[in-house]
Amino acid sequence: MSTTHLEYFIPHEKEGQYLTLPFEMPQDTESFTLSYHYQAWEENPQGIDGGSFTASEPLNTIDLGLLDLDGNQVGVSGSNKQTITLSETDATPGYAPRALTAGTWQILIGAYKVAPQGVTVTYELSFTPKERKLLIGDIHTHTHASDGVLSVHELAVHARRHGLDFLAITDHNQMVSGAQLPKLPGITLIPGVEWTHYQGHANFLGVDKPYDGPFFANDAQDALARFRSARERGALIVINHPFDDCCGFQYDLQEFLFYAIEIWNGPMRESNLRAVGLWQSLLQSGKQIPAVGGSDYHRDNLFQILGGPCMGVYAMSNSPSDILDAIRAGHCFITFAPNGPRLEMQVGEWIMGDVVNWRAGQTLEISATGLNKGDVVRVITAVESTDLFVAPSDGAAAVTFPIGSPGFARVEIHRVFLPGVPALPALISNPIYFE
Repeated sequence: MSTTHLEYFIPHEKEGQYLTLPFEMPQDTESFTLSYHYQAWEENPQGIDGGSFTASEPLNTIDLGLLDLDGNQVGVSGSNKQTITLSETDATPGYAPRALTAGTWQILIGAYKVAPQGVTVTYELSFTPKERKLLIGDIHTHTHASDGVLSVHELAVHARRHGLDFLAITDHNQMVSGAQLPKLPGITLIPGVEWTHYQGHANFLGVDKPYDGPFFANDAQDALARFRSARERGALIVINHPFDDCCGFQYDLQEFLFYAIEIWNGPMRESNLRAVGLWQSLLQSGKQIPAVGGSDYHRDNLFQILGGPCMGVYAMSNSPSDILDAIRAGHCFITFAPNGPRLEMQVGEWIMGDVVNWRAGQTLEISATGLNKGDVVRVITAVESTDLFVAPSDGAAAVTFPIGSPGFARVEIHRVFLPGVPALPALISNPIYFE
């Protein structure tokens, strides 16, 4: 955290006016705190029989507000609050959460009452920089706006109780704006929509209105127009459950614009294993397409839980934009449940999703936590699949793998969930790419 102190002298002649004090918002700031103080009262001690009395007389009243780098009002609080805090996801009441874009912002100074001798106001500005952190969340969920059973607020509370840090709302053909989503401490809600068609489903994440007009399309060109609009408006486009028995993706993937593919939808099953195989073949062909997973949650039942599976995302903050940027970059893995295994994977300073210039002698460093006895840590490349480690008991593992050639390397953790049932993936990571 960095701290800056500013002083501003207000002469009596400025009483009744609004003034501004510019300051620089640093690059990559996660949260910002502003405090200020000045002499508000004049103390006048007086002698009285048997003791003393100090009279307090109003001397100065200075109001507070904040303008962003475009001069827009972020908030005002009069002289009611001496400290305010702001981030993209949260703010002191009276102030609106927003991205802390680097540049020149302004403190709004309201000189409501100024003493004849003037007043010096001292401002303390604290900036907390962004720092990569692991967040756990579900990017495929439904509410009662389509065919789920919970309201958005109920779903968010449910997610928080499940230990999730973020949640994308993706009702079938029902758009939701970020401003409509409730604000709950400890959970980030991301606007989205599951574009749902007889020929396939796709999630458009992170924008309020990815396309104009109705959702339906009666030919591939109409469908492509929806995807093209979503891409132009900045949505993260995900092809959902491409081999689902009821609603697989039947359009030609080579013609459609998308950023990620959902290889794990709900419980691990044959259609998901086929999606993993498709993704592996795309990676082997040289494509760099992030894999994602989501619960497709509608209601709790024997085969569906919120966050089953969920994403582990290494994001720079808990803001929707930073979470989606991290997913777009492949800085993420899929784990079967919020309490499932977790993974760190890197080559030097590079993490999953990154592209590295290959050289002989490079080593993939793998750290897996939340392992159960018998879990298998497996590395998969374009040419081989190698079982690196079998957990002798519950615990954590740190192992390495030499990168022998250009291509990619990713990690899967396999687990026997029920006696007599073959091992299934408990975690699938995105690759590190080597060029």
